[in-house]
Amino acid sequence: MAARQPRFNQQVLIDTTPLPDDIPKVKEIGASSAPLMSASFFIGARCKPYNDDYMVCKTEANGKGELECMKEGRKVTRCAASVLEDINKYCLEDFRKHWQCLDNNNQQLWQCRSAERSLNKCVFDNLKLEKVIPGAPENEVPVHLRKRQIFAHPGRH
Repeated sequence: MAARQPRFNQQVLIDTTPLPDDIPKVKEIGASSAPLMSASFFIGARCKPYNDDYMVCKTEANGKGELECMKEGRKVTRCAASVLEDINKYCLEDFRKHWQCLDNNNQQLWQCRSAERSLNKCVFDNLKLEKVIPGAPENEVPVHLRKRQIFAHPGRH
């Protein structure tokens, strides 16, 4: 181990040690924050079992578990990639409109509800995934389904 030289990239240490063979390989998502935020509720809907397994692993590792939970983490990444792939396949135009709106509005969801409604409908029609906000009160209309967004710029709903 001492003979291996670290490489530095603008003061960030890049560890060149390969992962053990028992950890499955996975291609990273490579998306910026806006597309990930746009798809996040659908990723959560499809990938909940994998996310739960990963969080159980991390909890049992008492805050550590970087390598111990890598298998579960890779499953989460593969599942998220499958959701993005399906959204791009079936709803590319609506998806692009929504994440570009988020990108142009500082990730403020309430500025992009009209684009979001189109995306939600397309994803539900094609993938049967529905946006559900965890912890939302059951006796109220969910915020993303309200006709008027209180903080949105005039003319946007």
